[in-house]
Amino acid sequence: MDAKSPNTRYATEDRIGVLEELLNERYSVRAFLPKEVDRATIEHVLKTAQRTASWCNSQPWQVLIASGAAKERFREAIYAEAASGAKDDHDFTPPREYVGVYLDRRRESGFQLYNTLGIPRGDKVAYAKQALENYNFFGAPHVAVIHTNEPLGIYGAIDCGAYVSNFMLAAQALGLGTIPQAALARHSGLIRRHFNLPDDRRVVCGISFGYADHAHKVNSYRTSRASVADTVTFVDE
Repeated sequence: MDAKSPNTRYATEDRIGVLEELLNERYSVRAFLPKEVDRATIEHVLKTAQRTASWCNSQPWQVLIASGAAKERFREAIYAEAASGAKDDHDFTPPREYVGVYLDRRRESGFQLYNTLGIPRGDKVAYAKQALENYNFFGAPHVAVIHTNEPLGIYGAIDCGAYVSNFMLAAQALGLGTIPQAALARHSGLIRRHFNLPDDRRVVCGISFGYADHAHKVNSYRTSRASVADTVTFVDE
């Protein structure tokens, strides 16, 4: 490798080791400390995530971050709508159904959460109450809303997904916890109205973030991952 290359700063094994560590350590945080993240750290996350690759370099993501009193007003508004049983208002069609192994993985993840919290299997009232914690942002001091431009369609949303992943890894590297939340996108109309977003903006998801409460039991479990053999097909001839 050329001595002037920026990639020579770390040996290859060190670079992949750092990435593996971040990926292995990251999890969806569902209990946060009340401590706010300073603006410089948030901007560091954003600057890092901005390097995300995108279709034709369109960089379609726009990020709205609510903190302090603004976050609290948003929390009150979206929680009230969600708790009222209002009809879902997705900008992107959600999964029609989960079948086969996808249903198995979804159930495994859900039961891990409920078992950790001591919620009996089949207690739908408790399930619903826990689901509403999405709209309290799990106590996070900050929430980001990721939105894209309507004419870009699903490709804009896919690029935003890549951005979300890099946002979370950058946050992890800086000692922060995150949880990506498709649940917030169920109230896309409210989000547009609340933040005065143009009609052509499409909400992809939210990300609640801050400092994880590592002592809280809800943060004690980790979801499993399928093996490479379960997800990859090699075609050599």
